[in-house]
Parts: sequence; C-alpha cells; structure tokens
Amino acid sequence: MSQRNNEAPRVVFEGKFQRMVVRGTWEYSERTHAGGLAAIIIAVTPQDNVLFVEQFRVPLQAKTIEMPAGLVGDIDAGESIEMSAVRELEEETGWTAEQAEVLMIGPTSSGASSEKIAFVRATGLSRVGAGGGDDSEDITVHEVPRAQAAAWLVQKIAEGYELDAKLWAGLWMIEHHLDGTPRG
Repeated sequence: MSQRNNEAPRVVFEGKFQRMVVRGTWEYSERTHAGGLAAIIIAVTPQDNVLFVEQFRVPLQAKTIEMPAGLVGDIDAGESIEMSAVRELEEETGWTAEQAEVLMIGPTSSGASSEKIAFVRATGLSRVGAGGGDDSEDITVHEVPRAQAAAWLVQKIAEGYELDAKLWAGLWMIEHHLDGTPRG
C-alpha cells in the first residue's frame, strides 16, 4: 500500500489561523497564514540565562513552559523568519536581539499537521520592555540559568506543567551546531 495519497485535499473547516483538511484517509490541519511556518526562539541573555515563557494553552487545558515562539508572517506576509522571531521575542519576553539566525526548519507533528517550525538562535540580547505578550496573551517570562535549565524544566513537569519536547532540542542547540560539533 502506497504511503502517498495523491487525492485532492478537501477543506472541511477553516478558521482564522488553521484549517482542517481531508486527503483520502488522512485528516490533518494546515496553518492559513503565509507559509504555514512558526518560529521557536532560542535566546540566552548576557547573564547566561535561558528565556522561557509560561502560559495557559487552551488545547491542553494546562499551563505550559515553552521557548518564545510565534507565527511567521501572521502580521506581515512579507516578514522574514528572522524579523518575525525578533518581533515575537520582544513581544513575549521584553528582550530584543541584534541578530537572529535560522538553524533549521522542520515539521512539528508530521502525522497531524503540515505546520513547520524554524529554530531561530537570537544573539546580542538586550532588555527593551516587560514582555508578557499582546492583548490576547497572558505570558510569564522565566530567566533560568543555562546550567540549571534542564533540571528546572524537569521540576516544572513534576509541578504539572505541560512541556514541549522541542525544549530539549533548543537547549541542545545552545551548545551545539546541528552536526553535533560544539559551539565555540
């Protein structure tokens, strides 16, 4: 049996940011904004603290710990991944970056969604505000010493928070290039 399904997709629901699609026997979601791409921002402050955000996520009905993240092109379809990442970093955490570098792009949940995510490394950080998100968000910013970040995340799991597995990939990318060589 072929793993591919070449039938035309059929949209069964479309909202502001997502649509549900049926293609043959597959049901999945697609992002409706430009490119269907999100950025997760890996950011370490000059004090060697990793930036995390805490917020309640309706689909999980739980508080989550995440790295700052957001949709690429949801406000301006022509906005680059790097510009979107810096904008989201500022909005969510109150920190800005002199530089943003796309490390890799890949699917978030390839069996359920066509969405892809870009891991973006933000450097040259400086505080420009309080953070906390836009009017529709209630974000708490956490600055965790890099050496203690993994243990802090494990503690948050024990406290009942939901954590995305991409957090550990992000921590790994602070220390390593994609090929596994240490960052200098």
